[in-house]
Order: sequence, then structure tokens, then C-alpha cells
Amino acid sequence: MLSAQILSEFRQIVGPRGLITAQNQLQTYECDGLTAFREAPAAVLLPETTEQVQAILRLCTRHKVPFVARGAGTGLSGGALPTPGSVVITFSRMTRILNIDYANHQVTVQPGVINANVTAAVAGAGFFYAPDPSSQTVCTLGGNVAENAGGAHCLKYGFTVTHVLEAKVVLPSGELVTLGGKTPDAPGYDLLGVFIGSEGTLGIATEMTLRIVRKPEAVQVLLAAFDSIQAAAQTVSDIIAAGLLPSAMEIMDRLSIVAAEAAVHPHYPMCDGLLIVEVDGPLAEVKLQAAQVLELCRKNGATETRHAVDEADRLLIWKGRKAAFAAAGRLSPNYIVQDGVIPRTALPVVLDKIGQMAKAEKLRVTNVFHAGDGNLHPIVLYNRENPGEEDRAIDLSMRILDLCVETGGSITGEHGVGREKQCSMSYMYAPVDLETMQRVRRAFDPENLANPEKLFPTPRLCGEQSRGHYVPHPVEASGIAEVF
Repeated sequence: MLSAQILSEFRQIVGPRGLITAQNQLQTYECDGLTAFREAPAAVLLPETTEQVQAILRLCTRHKVPFVARGAGTGLSGGALPTPGSVVITFSRMTRILNIDYANHQVTVQPGVINANVTAAVAGAGFFYAPDPSSQTVCTLGGNVAENAGGAHCLKYGFTVTHVLEAKVVLPSGELVTLGGKTPDAPGYDLLGVFIGSEGTLGIATEMTLRIVRKPEAVQVLLAAFDSIQAAAQTVSDIIAAGLLPSAMEIMDRLSIVAAEAAVHPHYPMCDGLLIVEVDGPLAEVKLQAAQVLELCRKNGATETRHAVDEADRLLIWKGRKAAFAAAGRLSPNYIVQDGVIPRTALPVVLDKIGQMAKAEKLRVTNVFHAGDGNLHPIVLYNRENPGEEDRAIDLSMRILDLCVETGGSITGEHGVGREKQCSMSYMYAPVDLETMQRVRRAFDPENLANPEKLFPTPRLCGEQSRGHYVPHPVEASGIAEVF
């Protein structure tokens, strides 16, 4: 619990309407999109300016108060989960697009700007912002930068890190620094690259300059239905092997199709493996690529294929895909959206193994994922009311990540590590790798106040112990031993 003096100082910084301390209101901030972990913060702060963020962090550092930055709370790995005694700094009052520079293809925004609002702001001039997470109509750019968010079109256009040119960052000390630059290839260390994807453990971005992209001359979306998800996955590998680079390639299985149809009615063909492919570019190139993709789909046994007939149809197809995570609630009262990456060529084998693992646990897993990147999103369905089922669901989702690592992949593609996967870090990295990362973090945050208990296994060997909530070791709690 924070003292009355500290709360008074916070109130002086953000005003009475910028400070939340009522318990019933704090519950809104006790978790993000990963609801299996919950912890109410000691207070919530709603700054309106960079100067207020600086003052908040100076105060946190002076009183050793941990802080957690939060956008819209749509994260799926517990990255915005409060820790005991921490304050949440949320950016629902910093939502301005500060500048649009069409000549240099740049937009400067505050962290609370919703992802889709950037494209909405520049679409009239023929531009768009490429990173498009499924939650893009509600998620914010500050969170996208913290997690290095991706999306369907990152296959061709790249993840968030490809599109951030410059960020003004408040360090835990309250110091304001500028990372990167509005012109390319700045000399020195790529500290902006280090910051993007650091999950709020290095500081808080209060202003970001993003790259925007010109709309292509033509866009075409194709649907192909297969009798198995493995056949759809093999088609993805064949398309890439043929030298094609679609702007997006997504796969949905039967369960996810059923859920999406019930939610937004995208009129998908009912099948066990639905492949969605989008190609864009000059009109002649799009026509040629679409024909080649269609041929490869038929070669792999597609039972039905069709094109989007117009722009409204194209948007409806994507609406169904982007609604798939939320629509999983129609399949089960509880679910975990997992996020791992594997080599594209391993898709058929890994998807088959996931099915076997789910069957052995007597749980259902539905798959909808960015197939072109090898970025899996298995959704583990369960009912929290059934004794032990939530624990089995969490364990299954973690073992799926182990499988990703064993096939040469990663424990995350775009959702981040957060609280959920911190114990999986030591399955992927050697101790010396983790220690090197800790040294980088401590260079920014020597007091371990910026989003603590995230990203790294604590204690260092927790990945070798049973997974679960972190419990401080008595030696650590007494102050004898240091925990990064």
C-alpha cells in the first residue's frame, strides 16, 4: 500500500482526476488479455504529457515504487500485469497524432493512439500503417512498440520494429532521451532496436515517429479450402519455395472457422484447413501471383477456391480472421491464446504433434495463425470450473512452446514473454545469454522498477522448476541476495 504522502505527490502531478485509488476501479487494471494472472495495482495514474510521465517516474524512483505501463490492456502474455505494490501508468489520455509528414512518409504519435487510427488518418492521402495485430481496432501503439507487435501483413512489410524510426523515451530515472532518428542509419549502437520489444522493462515511450507506406495499386485475396490443416500448411511452404512473397498468408482450422462464422459471418468454406492468401503490388504482378498461388493450392488438393469479389468482400474475409481470437469465447468459457514460432517447413509436423498432445490431455486446441511467418497461435480451450483443467491447459500451452524451441523456433512471435512465458526463457537461452540481457536492462533500470517480474526467469533457474507464480526466495526477501 502506498503512503498518503506518496499518493498526495502523485495527485499533485496528474491532478485528482488522473489518479485512481478506489478498489473497485483498480480491479479494471488487475490483468490484461491474459486473465489467468491477476494482481490489483496500488494505484493507477493517467498522465497527459511527457513532463507528467517524467515526474511520475522520478517519484517512483525516489520512493522505490515499481511501475507498469499500460495501453489498452489487450496484451496476451501478462506484460501489463501489475506486481504487488506497483502503480499502473496508463495512456488513455495521450491519444494525439502529433504530426503527419507525407513527404517523408512519417507520422508522429503519442503512445495511447489506437493502431487502426493511424491508417484511418492517412488513408485519404493513399497511405497506410502496415503492422496490423488482430486487435488493431483497440490496441495502442505504445503497447505495440513494447511487444514488437506483428499481424497478418508483417510477412511482407515487417513487424513494428521495421516501422518505428524514432522514440522519445522516459527512463526510470525520469530522464528524457531520444532513440533512433527520423533519418535512416544513425551511427552508434541501435538502442531503438533494443528498446522495441523490451516489454516496458527499459522505460516508457511517450512519443513515436512511425513509417507509413503507400497503398499498393492492386490487392487480391484468395481463399482455399483443404481437407487437412497439414495440406494447407504444405501449400504455404510451396508458395514461398516458388519465390512468391504474398503480403499475408493465414491458416484457420475447422473450429476457428466455426467460431468466426458464428461471430461475424465471413462466409468461409467449411473445411479442416482454410488458407487465406493476399497478394498486392502493381496490377499485372498481382494477377500473375494470384494465378500462381491458385495453381499451387490446387496442386496440394484444395477442394474449393475463390477470390474476394470486391473490396467489401476482402474486408469481410479479414474481419473473420481478425475476430477469430475473440470468437474463441463461443467455443469455450476459457481459453489461452499461445504464441510461438517455428520454421515454415515444420508446420505440418508440428501441427500434427499439437493435435496429439491435446488429445492426450483431453483438451481441445484450435489453430489460427500467421502461416507465412511460421507464427503459431494455438488456442487452448478449457473450463476453469472443472477442477485442475486450467492447470492442465496452462501446462499444455507451455509444452507447445517447448515444441517450438525444439524445432528451431521461438517462444514468441509477437505477443511477448510477459509474465506468462518468463520461465520458458531459460529453455530457449543459456544462462550467459540471460545474464547479458540483464546487464542491458540494468543499464537502463538499475533499481529494477520498470515492469519487474516480467520477461526474465526469477530466480534465474525457475525454468528448471515447476512453472507457476514467482515466489521470492527468503534470502532474496531478506535483502542478502540480489535478484535481477
